[in-house]
Amino acid sequence: MKQHPDIIKNAFELYRTRENKKLYISAAEVEKEGYMKWPRIRETIEYLKKNGLRKVGLAFCIGLSDEALRTTEIFEKHGFIVHSVCCKCGSVDKTEFGVPDEKKLIPHTFEAGCNPITQAALLDNMKTELNLILGLCVGHDVLFKVLEGSGLNIHSQR
Repeated sequence: MKQHPDIIKNAFELYRTRENKKLYISAAEVEKEGYMKWPRIRETIEYLKKNGLRKVGLAFCIGLSDEALRTTEIFEKHGFIVHSVCCKCGSVDKTEFGVPDEKKLIPHTFEAGCNPITQAALLDNMKTELNLILGLCVGHDVLFKVLEGSGLNIHSQR
């Protein structure tokens, strides 16, 4: 901390902006009320409510389709509008992403690749206010963040 006081100072200036301050304080309020008492999904619901957010984006792994459906049902039960996008959206073969055929699970076959940048772009197009990631693969969760303006991307693996 002593070696980089400029970074600390600049970060604190960002916390002081009106929007970031509001988001940070509401996160602290949710933490005080429910940390280690509520499941993370309830914490998220309370955070959304405190910030007046209604449109939720859900980027999920196809392997967690059942969990994505249940998550959507819970948010909708609480009055939120949910737009969800599966990782295999677009049905693009992995070779189109530059993956050599021999690196596919079954070479010489069509194998849909995960498409996290398109997931983010679709949610951005739907004007979601907060995006949740449900179980995207390691690395794909990073690529989901590549698209600037894709809402607030909050990672939740629970």
